[in-house]
Formats: sequence, structure tokens, C-alpha cells
Amino acid sequence: MTTYLLAGGGTAGHVNPLLAVADALRARNSGDRILVLGTREGLEARLVPERGYDLLLVDKVPFPRRPDRAAATFPLRFRGAIAQVRSHIREHGVDVVVGFGGYASAPAYVAARNARVPVVVHEANAKPGMANVLGARRAAAVGVAFEGTRLKGGRVVGMPLRREIVDLDRAALRAEAAAHFGLDPVRPTLLVFGGSLGAQRLNEAFSDAWRDVLDAGWQLVHVTGERSDLPDPGAAGYAVRRYVDRMDMAFALCDLIVSRAGAATVSEISALGIPAVYVPYAVGNGEQTLNAASAVCAGAAVLIPDGEFTADRIRAQIIPLLADAARRTAMTDAAASVGTRNGAENVVALIDEALARRP
Repeated sequence: MTTYLLAGGGTAGHVNPLLAVADALRARNSGDRILVLGTREGLEARLVPERGYDLLLVDKVPFPRRPDRAAATFPLRFRGAIAQVRSHIREHGVDVVVGFGGYASAPAYVAARNARVPVVVHEANAKPGMANVLGARRAAAVGVAFEGTRLKGGRVVGMPLRREIVDLDRAALRAEAAAHFGLDPVRPTLLVFGGSLGAQRLNEAFSDAWRDVLDAGWQLVHVTGERSDLPDPGAAGYAVRRYVDRMDMAFALCDLIVSRAGAATVSEISALGIPAVYVPYAVGNGEQTLNAASAVCAGAAVLIPDGEFTADRIRAQIIPLLADAARRTAMTDAAASVGTRNGAENVVALIDEALARRP
């Protein structure tokens, strides 16, 4: 029996790939033991037990970004977190630590190194986080989701994806998906979304340009976000939703997507071979633009900067794309070069490789 300790969490971007790999390990050998390391505050505190995995806790110790009181106490608190993980490794006889970034990963990497347990790192974003930069320095294997990610030893393995995306048969589900949104399964459909909270820039632009989409002969599924107050005009062919809990339905129905460029979003769209227009979120360190870069370079997607995304830009650039079936087909074909549904299996292969090289 092999005991795996999967470390990560805080946000869905860390938790979902972790759970996809956990599911792949469990499906391969139900006799192995899979443990998850996370914090009390992160999303993993709810999602991990719901999926049926044991959650081991470590204190949340953020890296200091300015010289303040937290920075002064960081070394002591971080050593405490390392000791917690070291205790988990010893108590449970952990054979390998697999980190996905986030607060739990950094102490896990150090504790594993001290315990001479091999480490495998997976980085979901094109711009690596601080924890994974630390872990990759002495990791037995490093996998990245996107080409061009600057992480020591990184090999492109893709993103471990949710099972409902991996197994999605878009053509088989299209009629059911159309009924789900009250739309026509025959007419082409544009999907617009910006995450669970929505994207104000996308909402404002399409509130003025949705008629142009319908006039082009297309339908529109517009997921505005839970906090949006965008009114629904009640027009035939225009489905406005605050939130969609069945994104597999939305993906099955659509023929083109306009969205933000989070790592999971780009990976799922590319894996499904759907042409896309990405409008990267402008706040942060530019990681969304980098996430979209490989798809854009391959010709699978178009990028429009957030500050330039307006109703007029939709009319000038997206409406002509709706009429260009040949270009959309080429974009679909190009997605095959950057997307994969085998990310979880590829990470499992890295783990096997690390275990095989143990002294």
C-alpha cells in the first residue's frame, strides 16, 4: 500500500486539480491511502471531506510581503507549520508528497525534504506561485499546466480536470443542454461568462451588444455572476443566468466562448476544443494573460485586453468571427495542440516516476 499526501488549497484553483489527482489515484488502486493536507480556512476544509478524503490540518502561514509584525513572527510560525507536517508524515508513513500550491504546500515541501520523502509539484498557473517556486527547487518531478511556465524542472502535463469535463460528450449532450437553457439545439450558440461572481466588463459590453449576436443568427447564453444586477430583457434566444451549476451543459451547447482566462477555465476550454475569446482580468500580476498565451499562440483563441473590451469591440471583432465558420474550425483544430483531458493521469505518472527513483 502506498500512502500519498496531497498538499494544497485555499482556492478552487488549487483544490480542484488536487481532487482530480486524488480521484485518479483512488480509481487506479482503492487499496492505497490518500491523505490531503490543507488549512482550516481554505475551500479544502469543505470540499475534501465531501469527496471522501481525510483532511490533515496545518496552520495557515502567509508569506510576508512587507516588513511588519507578521513578518517578524513569520520564521517561528513557519517552523511550527513545518513541524505539524513532519508529524503527519511520520504518523501516517507518507511515501510521497504532491503539492499544488497554496498555504499548505510550502511547509509540506520543507517537511518532506527534511523527512527524505520525495516531492512532486504541479503548477496550475502560467505564472508560478511562491510556494511552488520553493518546492520545485528540490522536487523529484515538476509538472506544469501551460507551455512557457518558468518553473525549475517543469514539464507540460496539462491541468488535472473535473471528471464531468473529462467525460463530456458535447454532441451527445447538446439537445439536453439546449432544453436546459430553453434554446434551440440547431442554432449556433455563444457562451459568455466571467466566473461565479461575474465580470463587470463583459456584462457591460454585452448588455449593449447582445442584439448584434442575435442578429448574426446566433443564440447567447450569458452567465452574469451571482452579484450582478444586469436585467434580463426576456428576448428569445438570449438566456441570462446569474449562476450555472451545470457548466458541462453550457460547454455542450456552445460553439464559441467569451470569458476570463483563469487557469482552469483556459484548460477546460482547450481540452474540449472550443474556440474562445479571452478577456484576461486586469487586476493581479498578469497571470491570466499568461494563462491564455499558449492557446492564443496556437491559434485556438483570441485575446482582447480588458480595457479595450467594449460593445464596439464586440461588433468589430467577435461578430465577424460568428460568421466565419472556417476560422472557428481552425481554432478548434488548434486547441488539440494545447489542450488535454489527461492531466490527472499525467500527474499520476510523475508521482510514479518519483516513487520509482526513491533510494
